[in-house]
Amino acid sequence: MRNEEIIETRQKYLYYNKKAMYKEPIQLVKAKGTKVWDNEGNEYLDAIGGIVCNSAGHNHPRIIKKIKEMLDSDAIQHTTYLYLSEHMATLAKKISEQAPGSKLTRCYITNSGSEANEMAIMSARVATGHQTVIALRHGYHGGTNVAQGLCGHSIWKQNSQPQVNIVHAVEPNCYRCPFGQKRDSCDLECAKEIKNVIETATCGKIAAMIVEPILGVGGFIDPPFEYHRQIAKTVRSYGGKYVSDEVQTGVGRTGKHFFAIEDSDVEPDIISMAKGIGNGAAVGAIVARDEIAKAMEGKAHFNTFGGDPYQAMQAAETIDIILEEQLIQNSAKMGDYLKQGLKDLQKDFTLIGDVRGRGLLVGMELVTNLETKEYATQEAANLIEYAKHEGLLIGKGGLYGNVIRLAPSMAITKKECDDLLIKLRKSFEKL
Repeated sequence: MRNEEIIETRQKYLYYNKKAMYKEPIQLVKAKGTKVWDNEGNEYLDAIGGIVCNSAGHNHPRIIKKIKEMLDSDAIQHTTYLYLSEHMATLAKKISEQAPGSKLTRCYITNSGSEANEMAIMSARVATGHQTVIALRHGYHGGTNVAQGLCGHSIWKQNSQPQVNIVHAVEPNCYRCPFGQKRDSCDLECAKEIKNVIETATCGKIAAMIVEPILGVGGFIDPPFEYHRQIAKTVRSYGGKYVSDEVQTGVGRTGKHFFAIEDSDVEPDIISMAKGIGNGAAVGAIVARDEIAKAMEGKAHFNTFGGDPYQAMQAAETIDIILEEQLIQNSAKMGDYLKQGLKDLQKDFTLIGDVRGRGLLVGMELVTNLETKEYATQEAANLIEYAKHEGLLIGKGGLYGNVIRLAPSMAITKKECDDLLIKLRKSFEKL
């Protein structure tokens, strides 16, 4: 189908808020590794990984082989947890083995990160007997009802959406510190503020606090490790569970541990995940402490497609690929190389106010003035257009859409990083 036909059909039959990216949208039809191609044969370096989903590379040969084997053997495509499935059980075991510490052992498989976060909050509320959940301003946790309520962005919230028993705390943004402090000399006022929020905006007892180790949609906001250590202690002192939302940061993308919260030496009560865990498959999960899972016993909760064979197989195989091909180590190495390249760009282009992130989760905040840090929203939108014409797909985030987000495949090579940086430089020159 031609692009014009697709656009016409979308405009006629899809919801009005389903907008295609770019002034002239592209139709992606083929992919391999870090590269994707449109229906006209144009090649692009995918530096956003299908919105941080492509961890092991598009169409990894090991995953293709497994899918073909299942298709050739007429493997069942759908079966719920009511029946036995080796793939669901294997995936749960592998996730538990990668979880930090020894207490996160119980998994619930879902279809998405939104569902994973819904399940995480439900589990915490049941386990504690309390309702109130603390989230962060500028945080993002999904598109379902509770998940949207947790989000700290007005653009992701509907006018009539209920946000009962959710309280938002100030974001730990070191580049734009709400307390006017500097990263290396502050007293972590943002972490201390959690105690004040609990004592003034709740009944004094909470069910949970949900935090992304690095705030993804918020613009790859990367707080100090000590921030997570302090707030975890505070949350637990008021009876709450600490939920680490690793939908974007998980599976080793930050370059050191399988889950980013381990960088802070924190063992959460619940970890949610999706996106990279399935390398593009529609699968998510949570892993929780045994006593939290036990609290859910006795009540039915059904997920029709969660843990289906093909998706669960792909997620389990993705975990093996990441570990066996040392993609976590490659994320660290290529992430450092990429960040240095972006800092070199920063010297030549004053639009780049900040370069941040860990591993292959890298952000550039664009500003029109380095002193006042005015948001370069339009410039970021234009840069994305120019990058497309250079054969580079990038993303953006932040409350005002002025943060360029880079999250390529964790298997990206040095040569591909050089290509990415060259294309970005040309895009900045056009801008």
